Amino acid sequence: MSGELLRLADYFFLVFHTLLICFNLFAWLWKPLRKWHLAVISLTLGSWVILGIWYGWGYCPLTDWHWGVLRKLGVRDLPNSYISYLFQRMLGIDFEEKMIDSFTLVFALIAFLISVKVNFFSKHK
Repeated sequence: MSGELLRLADYFFLVFHTLLICFNLFAWLWKPLRKWHLAVISLTLGSWVILGIWYGWGYCPLTDWHWGVLRKLGVRDLPNSYISYLFQRMLGIDFEEKMIDSFTLVFALIAFLISVKVNFFSKHK
């Protein structure tokens, strides 16, 4: 794959993965997206747990594929967490990875529980 194509793939993953994270956190807010949100957040958590059995807790295929692109671009010392990577790349901030992992899990579980509530237990479905 050429350097230009790799850079394009890097930007694709950066934008798509970041938008997916935002979708996972906030799409439950908009009624037409609630069922989609529940499906996507469930797939995300399923990936972290089920695929995590084989690839390590919190495994995300998008992160894995993006890391492959970045390695081909010569990027080294990538963090385990995509959220850590976003903070480093976008803001130049390095947080402790355990803290980022904890916050990521807590916010994802909160979004999942809210999604379950608005999809199954809301009077105004």
